[in-house]
Amino acid sequence: MTQKLLREYFELCPEGNCALNLLSEAEKRRKDNGSVFLVGVIQRAGRKNGNGRIYPKPILEREIERYQTLIKERRSLGELDHPDDSVINLKNASHLVTQTWFEGDDVYGKIEVVGTPSGEILKQLIKANVRLGISSRGLGSVKTVNGDTIVEDDFQLICFDMVSEPSTPGAFLSVKTPGLRITQENSLNENYSKDEKINSLIKEILNLQTLASNERCKYIKLQER
Repeated sequence: MTQKLLREYFELCPEGNCALNLLSEAEKRRKDNGSVFLVGVIQRAGRKNGNGRIYPKPILEREIERYQTLIKERRSLGELDHPDDSVINLKNASHLVTQTWFEGDDVYGKIEVVGTPSGEILKQLIKANVRLGISSRGLGSVKTVNGDTIVEDDFQLICFDMVSEPSTPGAFLSVKTPGLRITQENSLNENYSKDEKINSLIKEILNLQTLASNERCKYIKLQER
C-alpha cells in the first residue's frame, strides 16, 4: 500500500463553547495572565469524518499513545495552516498540544498557543474572532470496505495543525468572550472565498517572515567577513 498524507479537520467546540473548565488551576491562572488555551475534540474513531474516512479505534488509540512521548518531551508542536509534507517546520510552529485523552470514541486535546511568530499570528487571528479549526496530520494508506474508506494499520500520526477550513462545509471555530463558539454558514461558496483570502494572508505573512529571516542571515554573514 502507498502511504499518503492524511489530514482531518474537526471542530474544537461541538457544543458551541470550548471546554475551558478542563484547564488546571495553574493553566487558568496563566490564561488570566494572557496565555491562550484551546480545548476540545481533535480526532474521532469509528465514524466517517468530513473527508469520508474512518479511523479504527485500535489504530487511533495506538497513535495517541505514541503521541504521549512527544507531549512529555514538549515536542508536540503544530503549525499554522496545513503544510503538504510530513515534516513539522519549526519556523511555522504556532502551538503545543499539552494533553490528549479519549472520551468514548472522541479524542480530546488541550492546546497552548506559543510565543513564536506564527503563534503571535494565531493569537491575533483568535483575538479578531477569525473562525478556526484543527486538523490532524498523518501518513497512512486506506482501503475500501463495503463502500467505506478505512484507514489502514500503517497510519502514523504526525501532529495537529490550526487551520481556517473545517472538514464539514460550513462549520467553523470563532473565539467569543469568554470562550470559543461555532458558527454555521449557509453558503459554501462564500465560505470558500473567505477561507482562500485567510489562507493567502497567512501564507503571505509566513513568506515575508522567511524572507526577513534570510535577509538577517545574509547581513550577519556580511558582518562576520
